[in-house]
Amino acid sequence: MRALVWHGANDIRYDTVPDPVIEHPRDAIVKVTTCAICGSDLHLHDHVMPGMEKGDIIGHEFMGEVVEVGAEARSALRTGERVVVPFTIWCGDCDQCRRGNYSVCERTNRNKALADKVFGHTTAGLFGYTHLTGGYAGGQADYVRVPFADRTHIKIPDGLTDEQVLFLGDIFPTGWQAAAQCLRFQSPAS
Repeated sequence: MRALVWHGANDIRYDTVPDPVIEHPRDAIVKVTTCAICGSDLHLHDHVMPGMEKGDIIGHEFMGEVVEVGAEARSALRTGERVVVPFTIWCGDCDQCRRGNYSVCERTNRNKALADKVFGHTTAGLFGYTHLTGGYAGGQADYVRVPFADRTHIKIPDGLTDEQVLFLGDIFPTGWQAAAQCLRFQSPAS
């Protein structure tokens, strides 16, 4: 398959890479139909974020069609379904996920000790970002392995286009949270 691959600061290439495969029964493989570029992707381009390694596939704003489903994700997903894949990978089972704090899922960041050391706290696993956030391959690719796919997806109803829903994975919730925080701290009207 083809993907945008990080080779170093200011060196991102459109390369041929191996197709992803199911590694865990909760995984799914998604054929990417639409993706976006985030400002955070630009930080990776000019090497602001530590933890990038040559060969990393970037991108965390994507959606597509489910083409393969692991045995433990089949109750939540079927091949042929369209999904938006959120930036944050979450298990749904840990204490933080049960509280609704998906961005600090305790199980999805394979490098959480390193993240804690660098950031002062851990994060959930994130698609197409640094190895500080798990080192998962991103969505600027033909196909993506989605870990914890039984949780990490938003199903798209028939009748909606990719362009109408792509922003649900990161862009819209980020803006919504910023607006909500502004309203929360806004001084009361006199």
